[in-house]
Formats: sequence, structure tokens, C-alpha cells
Amino acid sequence: MNSVGDAPSMAVPSRQTPVAARLAARAAVVSAAIEDWLEAEREQLPLWLPVALAAGIAGWFLLPGRADWLALIAVALAVACAGAACGPARRRAALLLVLGGLAVAAGTGLAWLRAERVAAPVLARPVVATFAARVERVQVLAARRLVRAELRPLAAPDLPPRVRVNIDQAAAPERLAAGDRIRLRARLMPPAEPAVPGAYDFARAAWFLELGATGRALGPVERTAAAAAGPGLRERLSAHVRAALGPEAAGIGVALATGDQGSVSDADAEALRRAGLAHLLSVSGLHISAVVGATMLAALHLLALSPRLALAVPLPLVAAAVGAAAGIFYTWLTGAEVPTIRACIAALLVLAGIAAGREAITLRLVATGALIVLLLWPEALVGASFQLSFAAVTAIIALHEHPRLKALLARREEGGMARLGRFLLALLLSGVAVELALAPIALFHFHKQGLYGALANIVAIPFTTFVVMPLEALALALDAAGIGAPLWWLTAQSIGLLLRLAHGVADAPGALLMLPTMPKAAFGLMVAAGLILCLLRTRVRWLGLPLFAAGALWAAATPPPDLLVTGDGRHLAVRDAAGGQALLRERTGDYVRSLLGEAAGTDMPLAALGTHPDARCGPDACWVELRRDGRHWRLLATRSPYHLPPGPLARACAAADIVVSDRRLPRTCRPRWLKLDRERLARSGGVAIRLGAPPRLDQVADDRAGHPWAAAAVPRPDQPPPGARLPSTGPSSRGGAG
Repeated sequence: MNSVGDAPSMAVPSRQTPVAARLAARAAVVSAAIEDWLEAEREQLPLWLPVALAAGIAGWFLLPGRADWLALIAVALAVACAGAACGPARRRAALLLVLGGLAVAAGTGLAWLRAERVAAPVLARPVVATFAARVERVQVLAARRLVRAELRPLAAPDLPPRVRVNIDQAAAPERLAAGDRIRLRARLMPPAEPAVPGAYDFARAAWFLELGATGRALGPVERTAAAAAGPGLRERLSAHVRAALGPEAAGIGVALATGDQGSVSDADAEALRRAGLAHLLSVSGLHISAVVGATMLAALHLLALSPRLALAVPLPLVAAAVGAAAGIFYTWLTGAEVPTIRACIAALLVLAGIAAGREAITLRLVATGALIVLLLWPEALVGASFQLSFAAVTAIIALHEHPRLKALLARREEGGMARLGRFLLALLLSGVAVELALAPIALFHFHKQGLYGALANIVAIPFTTFVVMPLEALALALDAAGIGAPLWWLTAQSIGLLLRLAHGVADAPGALLMLPTMPKAAFGLMVAAGLILCLLRTRVRWLGLPLFAAGALWAAATPPPDLLVTGDGRHLAVRDAAGGQALLRERTGDYVRSLLGEAAGTDMPLAALGTHPDARCGPDACWVELRRDGRHWRLLATRSPYHLPPGPLARACAAADIVVSDRRLPRTCRPRWLKLDRERLARSGGVAIRLGAPPRLDQVADDRAGHPWAAAAVPRPDQPPPGARLPSTGPSSRGGAG
């Protein structure tokens, strides 16, 4: 009989293999390392909350429909639940997963909710209508001799509740103002979708502005009732500055005073963009800071003149309050656009930090401002203005928070020239950091970026802040006594110097970098890399450098499209062997030329397709033969409204690989690969074609599918449709070109 000590054990034997044990041990080590890293980054972790919110918003704009948006929200909530299930050993990682998942889900829901809340009727098709309307907003585009008015039609049930109309200055009532009632005849159109992939999507912007149509007034506009208050303060101030400065300097002066850029000529605006100085026109952080800072200093010195106030009242707090009031007033005066509101919020947070005796200008200030803007206007995320302003501020603050730069620029006992040298060095380093941060954004949205902006801003920023704006402010103040004329003359001369600087830099050799439309993934990779470099403090931040380089190389290696076709089918650009672009219609306007050139990433003049060495053009159509990657492609494009005989047209289509037309082509027109006629382009929008192996077709509808402002959505034909005949690679493919 066995003793108790010899009884067999009832415990379940461990089935964990040595390999599994080693993996579990390594997982524990990795988990501990992650916790240690998060502990080291604990001061930076709150900065990623607006980034997670922005990721959810970006996901809503990028994904094509309700099912995808719901899936993104579900995945984000699953990540949050996984974080909640983590044990106490992973406390920081668990908190990061919970908050990050909830923020991504909230961002997706916010964008979706915002799009539904602003939903308004949109005009279905172009119309010519005569209607009465109440004026809601007026912008004088003096450089283009236009008046732009946002109107609310009255007793017009067939029209959207809000429209925007351009009126010739000669046809507009004198001193048209918000609150006026007018009667007009206008041609109205639905808000325009991008003409080609990568172009500006005005229809998306109009959706969030609740604009249902845009158009142009036909003939004189009659004012049936004037607003009791007349033109607003902003309109009166703009008119006063235009009259005081004259036509050459008025555009910049009005932009600085009221934020209205309509008086800036196209030549000056383009020069400022090429020189990297376009930010001077947009009322944002630079202008708000100058106004708030100048007001604070003036209030502080004036109040200090009274000994009683100086002893009884905390003057810095009073001066901060006066500066805050000035910033809010200037924000309202300049139209309260999102960048200006963002800058005002940031200024108010800085003033609050000063009042609390804490360091105010930090990355947490930027994160707080971004969080507020995204919660109120999530659609601002996809706009160039939001991206440019926050990227610039983040880059500057991250640079100046670096310990080595802090030590280099710290105050010390030294001569005036040394202090000036350190100030100029700080400006140069800040300019370089800003240019690096803004280059991907500018190239993604505008396909161009000035290369000498860092050097130009060393002169332009202090000159604008300490010379141009103070002179204009003093001139306005002295006009109350009627003695501002000398200062207006000085203001005009200083603006002239600023414009000469812009034109000189813009015309310098190699001043402009241009790229064709870059992949969204490449842009996202560079943005993520910039966030890693700016928001982290441990060595992990240096992973941002190879990520940024990879995104930049990806964007630079993206070939320009071989064919660009606008959504109406009227305009076609063909890339030649030298990288230039040839246009189907010789009389194409400057706007379309600029749009197609930017999408193709070229600043070269666009030639006529008839001059292309491989093209044969007649009055009604052009025939082009292209060779790409050893393959011949035949393109047929119509360019007249006249009737084409069905038989010859069918034979020409059968010999072509691609047919493009702004008319509806008959079913007998069957090209080998792709027919882009009015019916097809109405579904796809503008297209960009790269004739590689295999060929790739990008279409506007791909970027807009599933969103409320999209007129149509079609499947993306990355590959030729079933049964399509691709051109052969041998010389015999030239046979039958006809």
C-alpha cells in the first residue's frame, strides 16, 4: 500500500515549451522597454492627442464611404478596448492605446457629423436665372476689377439657399454692402470639382461653406434696398487704404490691414509665392503677434505714466487684457478666417501663460490651439492654410526648444554686433526649419515651392513686422487728425521695397521647385516623419529622418502624367520626350494653362499640340503617336463641335488606343483601351494617365467617392477593362494607324 507521500500529483503539467518560454520572456523585455521609453517621453505624450484626432479626421476624408468610416471607428474603439484590457505593468502603453483609439474614433465621427450638419442643397446643373437676393458678404477684387458677393436668394425655391456671384465692378452698385437687397441676372453653376487629379477641390470647400452654386452676373445689378448701416468697417477700411496707397501698393496694404487679398495683382501674388513670402499676405501668427505685442507695449508704457496706477494695479495683467482685446478685434476685422482664429487662440493662450507666470510659447500651446480648431472645424485639417500655419509654428518652437539651440541663443554679456549676429542666425535657422516643414505641404497642394524663402524671410519678416505694419498703423491713426499723408507715402515706399525683394528673389535662377501630383502616401509619410522629429525628445526621433527621406524620394520619383484630361473633355495636355506639355487647343486660357502645368510639374510654356513632332492635327481632331517603355500608343482627340462622319470616326477609333472628346461619342467608336468622352468623363471627372507597363489611370472621382460633395463615383480601372486590347510592343504596332 502506497504511503501518502508516494501518491501521484494531481497538478496539470506545464505544456510551455522552451521556445514559448523564451518568446514570453522576450515579450516581457520588449514591453518593459516600451514602458521605459514612454516614461522618458511622458512630457511629450499629450502632444499626440491632437495628432490622433487629426488621424481620424484624415481617415474620414480619405476613405470612400460609410462602411469604411464605420470600420475605422470600430477598429479605433477596438484598439481602445485592447488598451483597457492591458495589465498594470503596461500602464502608459495602455493609456496611450485607450486615448489614441478614442481620439481617432472621435475625429472620424466629428468630420462625419460636421459634413452632415452643414449639408445644404447644391445646384444640379448650370442655369441662367433672374432673382432677388440679400447680400451676406462682399469682397472687392480690385486687381481683377470684380466684386465677389455671397448672396441669399429670396423667393427662389429652385436655387440653393446660398450662392456666390462675381460681378464686374462697372456693373455693381456703388458701395455694395452686406445687408443690401439686389436684383440680378446671373449664370450659376454647381461648385466646381477638381479639373484634374491633384487640383484644388472647390466643391469640397463650398460644401463646408454651405455654398450651393457659384457664377457670374450678366449685365448691371440693381440695388432694390440699401442696408441701414451701409458698408461695414472692414469694407470702409479697405476702401480707405486703397485710396491712400494707390494701385501699386494698395494690394499689400489692404491685405495687412483687413486680410482682404483681392487687391493684390496676380503678378505680385505669384512673385510672393515663388519667393516664399506668401504668408505675409495671410493674416495669421505674424500679424496677430505684431498687433497684440504692439498694443501690449503701448498700453504698458501709457499706464506706467501714472504712478498711482503703477503702484495699485498689476500693469502687466492689464496690458495683457488690452492686447487680448486688440487681438480679438483684429481677428474680427480681418474676416475671422480659420488661420486668423487659430493665431488669435494661440495669442490668447500665450497671454494667459504670461498672466499665470508660466512659460507660454511651447509645443503644448500649439497642440491646444490645434485641438480647439479641429474640434470646431474638423474640415480645416485638409486645407493648405491649416497645414502650413501649424507646420511652421511647430517647426519653429521645436527648433528653439532644442537644448543646443537654447544654449547658442541664450542672452549673455556681449557687444551689439554679436547680439545682432545671434538674432540673424536665429532667423536663418528658423527660416530653414520652416522651409523644410512647408516644402512637402506646398508641393502637395500647389505643386511648387520657392527655394530661397529662408533667405528672403530674414529680410522680409522683420521688415514687415517693424517697418511696414507700424507705418501703416500710424498712418491710419494720424488720419483721424487728417495728417497721415506723409506716413502713407512712407508706407507705399516700404511696400514697394518689399515687392521688389519678392520679384528679385522670384526671378533668380533656380528659385522654384516644381513636382507633379505626388502620391498621398508619400505626403503622409513626410508628415509623419516631421511629427516624429518635432514631437519626440529621445533618440527615437531620429527615425524621422529616413522616413522623411523615403517620402521625399517617393514623391520625386513619381513620374509626371503622360496625358492630362480635364473633366469637361475640352482640354488635353500631352507630355513630350523633353518633359514639356502640349495642349490640344491653342487658345487655352491662362488659368487652364497654369492648372495643367502645375499638375504636370512643369514651369515651361505649354506649346500647341500641332507642334508636337509625333502629332498630326486638323481643324476637327488630332492624332498623336507616343512611345513609352517600348510600346506605341495612339491617341485620337476631337477639338471642334462639328459633326464627324460615323464611318471614318469608327475606323479612327478602332485604330486608336485612347480617344478623348468633349462630346458624346457613338457606340461604334470603340478604341483599343480607353474612351474618354462626355458620358465617361461625367462619371470619372478629370483624369491623369501614365503610359507605363502597366498603364495607370487616376481619376478625380477616386478621391471624392462616397463623400456628400461628390457628384458621382465610379470604380477605378487601374488595369485595362476585360477584353481590352493593349498596344503591342513590336514595330508592327504602327500598322493601321490610318
